[in-house]
Amino acid sequence: MSIDLGLLGAHLREHEVTPDGAADPERAGYGTLWLDASPPADLALAERLLDATTRLAIGTSVVNAWTADAETVAASYHRLEAKHPSRFLLGVGIGHPEVHAEYASPYATLMSYVDRLTGAGVPAGRIVLAALGPRMLRLARDRTAGTLTGLITPEHTRRARAVLGTGKLVLPGHFALPEPDADRARAIARSAPPGTALGVTNYARNLRRLGYTEADLSGSGSDRLIDDLVAHGTPDTVAKRLLAHLDAGADQVGVYPLGNDPIGALLVVADAVRATWRG
Repeated sequence: MSIDLGLLGAHLREHEVTPDGAADPERAGYGTLWLDASPPADLALAERLLDATTRLAIGTSVVNAWTADAETVAASYHRLEAKHPSRFLLGVGIGHPEVHAEYASPYATLMSYVDRLTGAGVPAGRIVLAALGPRMLRLARDRTAGTLTGLITPEHTRRARAVLGTGKLVLPGHFALPEPDADRARAIARSAPPGTALGVTNYARNLRRLGYTEADLSGSGSDRLIDDLVAHGTPDTVAKRLLAHLDAGADQVGVYPLGNDPIGALLVVADAVRATWRG
């Protein structure tokens, strides 16, 4: 049975969401809640979020191949699937060399990790890969249900769809900030990801592939880059920027809320998307 991921995904970190709080994105119409920032292999929070909601799909964005034992993750997957059938999607990724001292052979390591998961009975159709470059995107196409991407633009979504073809999931996440003051919005963005993530090798390399220059990537990012990575402005403007990913071939657009009220931002975005989307 396939998973209904919905049009919108809500990206939240552990400190931003509680089981009780997960009901708010669900009521607002989000189809998936993506649990960000390398959740541990026991997937305990994902289970509590599933317990506290009724239809919301829960996904990991992403389980880290360096820090989460594959066999433990597989056992956790089976526990969640038995308890909440067809509501959990396992996003996995390789992390970043700036964070993991053992980082090496990322392609081979992630391929081996997927092999261990599927060897332990996790269906390939319930795995998505955090993939940015063409080689990782092809791995996502050939070995899993698709790709989960972040710090990207609709142009990257268009390229990812071209690599993956039809029948595979393309699940981009885009930063969103309902703030009409452009200078204030850029300042907020530069003090958090994406501004603080531009020095991360994997992200920077991907942005260069998309045509951004060293001037764009220097410091906490040029206005052009920040404006492309963060949908800011009125709620209507934010919604239209996010929905560009669907026009580029995405199956769902994930919302990374910025600002000091992430749940509130998610609710504002959901209302604006409902008023804008005509798909």
